[in-house]
Amino acid sequence: MKKLREGVSTGSCMTGGAAASAIWQMTGRCPDIIEVETPIGKTLYLEVIPEGEGACGIIKDAGDDPDVTHGSKIITSVEILKEDGPIRFIGGEGIGMVTQEGLKIPPGDWAINPVPRQMAEKALRKIIGEKAAIVTVRIPGGETIARKTFNPRLGIVGGLSVLGTTGIVRPMSEEAMKDSLLAELQMYAKQGFHEILFVLGTTGENALKELYGEFKCILQVSNYIGYMIEEAVELGFTSILIGGFVGKLVKVASGTMNTHSHVADGRIETICTHVALHGAPVEVIRKIYDCYTTKSAMEVVEEEGYGDIWPDIAQKASLCCMKTAHQMAEVGIILLDSKNNVLAESENAHQVLDKVLKRR
Repeated sequence: MKKLREGVSTGSCMTGGAAASAIWQMTGRCPDIIEVETPIGKTLYLEVIPEGEGACGIIKDAGDDPDVTHGSKIITSVEILKEDGPIRFIGGEGIGMVTQEGLKIPPGDWAINPVPRQMAEKALRKIIGEKAAIVTVRIPGGETIARKTFNPRLGIVGGLSVLGTTGIVRPMSEEAMKDSLLAELQMYAKQGFHEILFVLGTTGENALKELYGEFKCILQVSNYIGYMIEEAVELGFTSILIGGFVGKLVKVASGTMNTHSHVADGRIETICTHVALHGAPVEVIRKIYDCYTTKSAMEVVEEEGYGDIWPDIAQKASLCCMKTAHQMAEVGIILLDSKNNVLAESENAHQVLDKVLKRR
């Protein structure tokens, strides 16, 4: 298997740009290459693009990670003040502003995370000593790119975040996705929520909002249902409602807590099992078993008159989820059909829904 290529975080790009900007001002010459020391001890050598007036650009290289900021130019400038003092960070074009409690940066400050700030300050202190300075970072086009990230859901408006805890982007998109989901969950926990709606994607989220109105605490968990349930319990959530389409949630009824197709399937087998438990003859079970998609299996279920399996499947999914939660949280399930209507619910679904909607 080909070894995936590592990349450079936006925090490293900002640090390199800041150091290059300071060197340019101190020596009168912009360096072609800047050395950046990462928190994990790895040294990066980044190409510098002079942007004029002391600003220095570095092209973000995400390696083989599917990072939406790959190829973006991170432009950083440093204003070195006469007196000694702290180093401040300001976001320019394409950098987001934090608006909600619960993140590593307080509301009203720029979305430049603590580790990138520490990296840049460490690099600058070697160049400017104890002088006060103002670091301004911008990412042209960042506001547009940010719409493809989790930032809008995290309450970060107007652009991207400057991220990075190691200075390196490792090509592990699944781990990166989990980290983003966990950050959003932690934000809700810090805001005092104990009840939450998990949805699997945008279509399901929109359908549930259409049915029940706005939810104050809602999170798209993608395929990572089990992981997010466990993390939610760790953070003190006691009521979790999970809403989504049969194609994914029927897997959960078989105990599959990561619903990605490369992990496990079992959809048709689960439907067959429940139809059999409802007394279906072998011919009907075989007809369902031979289906290639959940949609076609659902059509057979409907045609043969076994639609009463869906509440049982929802209930089984609820029990499997509560087992994953170690019985420390009530987990309700709402199954949606292809027309965005409620197909079935677990026995506790409305009780959990009321708590999530704060209708207690």
